Amino acid sequence: MNHPKRPLLPRLLPWAIALAIMLLVMGCGAVGGGGRIHLAFIYSTTSQNPFQEMAFGAKAAAADSGNVDLTENAPPSINGPQEVSQLQAAIRTSRDGIAMETLTPDLFTRPLQQAADAKVPVVAVDTAAPADTGVGLFVGNSNTDLGRSLATEIIKQIPVGATGEVVLGDDIPGLDLLQQRLDGMKALLREQRSTLTVLGPYDSGSEPVDNFTKWNNIVKAHPDAIAFLGAGASDAVSLALIQKNSGHRYLVGSCDPDAQALVAVKDGYVAALASPEHWLKGYIAVRLLAEHARTGKALPQGWWNPGGLIINSANIDRITARQQSEASRKQWFDQVVAQQLADPGKYLQPLSAAN
Repeated sequence: MNHPKRPLLPRLLPWAIALAIMLLVMGCGAVGGGGRIHLAFIYSTTSQNPFQEMAFGAKAAAADSGNVDLTENAPPSINGPQEVSQLQAAIRTSRDGIAMETLTPDLFTRPLQQAADAKVPVVAVDTAAPADTGVGLFVGNSNTDLGRSLATEIIKQIPVGATGEVVLGDDIPGLDLLQQRLDGMKALLREQRSTLTVLGPYDSGSEPVDNFTKWNNIVKAHPDAIAFLGAGASDAVSLALIQKNSGHRYLVGSCDPDAQALVAVKDGYVAALASPEHWLKGYIAVRLLAEHARTGKALPQGWWNPGGLIINSANIDRITARQQSEASRKQWFDQVVAQQLADPGKYLQPLSAAN
């Protein structure tokens, strides 16, 4: 018996619909084909210079990468639980990758495991991620080297054989990265100026007002100290203000290129700043995540050390000009970024080597 032939179009229609749906789904997920890349930078606080610098770098990397939607979130002051909530939100909304900086890493073990389970790539910035969280890339400077370089600069003004107190301050006691800076300072002082008495580190507080109050008490307790060295971003600003208020001058060194700290170097209240070059860390982390999302190229694994910088009277004008705007920062760092991204192996070490 001959059966009448069914029209061709109705028979093909279900297949055409299925194919269209498949192509639509593939198109939505294929960022290399013109889809938007959704990334996030989650960090400790909007209130302090180091974290603002990292955010500027992350923003510049997103702009350079093209087609990137970057979400930046941080608590208004250091608040680990609030930052955890922001990371968990980013896992849902920024599925192409998250760059994360925190001062409370112990709170992030489970949230980072959640990111790994959801297959959201994460790069740790500034502070290494806890072990067993699936985070295989850490972008951060050597804080031990940073502390040594600051102490090396300071002892240029302390003669060999000199005696007296050098007082150290720790903005966040218990935070490994600041302890590494302080260990670097102490080791260099012990090696090069063994006749000095190194005291502390004393708790100097992290937020600016608390930092000033605590440093004021520390200085009053050690009025004859020949040098005061801080490990964090607020120390130079506080110690400069204490000198202005009291009329006494001290030998001061600290970390981070806070705008007021740069003025203190220019005015002679601070001998040197050791900059961890936070902008570079934010930039490199986001740039690598964007490239991974666009091309599928594997993220580098290990510790990426972008280096640090000493700021003193010799380069203060150039660094002050660099720090004037986001555009001036980017112009300064463009060549450095190009060099590092062109030769990653030069900057990568095993995670276990991070110090």
